[in-house]
Amino acid sequence: MPVQRKYPAELIERAVRMVAEKQRQSPGRSGIIREVGDLLGIHPEALRHWVKKAEAQADPQAVSAQQERERIRELEKEVTELRRANEILKAAAVFFASELDPKPPR
Repeated sequence: MPVQRKYPAELIERAVRMVAEKQRQSPGRSGIIREVGDLLGIHPEALRHWVKKAEAQADPQAVSAQQERERIRELEKEVTELRRANEILKAAAVFFASELDPKPPR
């Protein structure tokens, strides 16, 4: 038995087109998805999901570029953490090496 959808396919397509049109008219403006969702009686998160899905189908390279940017951001964060840990380990090595040094301090 097929899953019954809360929103008809025509409404989904219309809402996605409206969001795309409003984004073209005023790029960088926030709240477009919420505005269109309120206008058509659609939950904004459902509409956001449909818009992302439509964008991914229209331009798969844009989605992969976004994923790539997120991955780079994660890796940069990891590098920062590893460098900090490395500095701590170096300081600890110097500290313990000075304790093991048999020469008295001058």
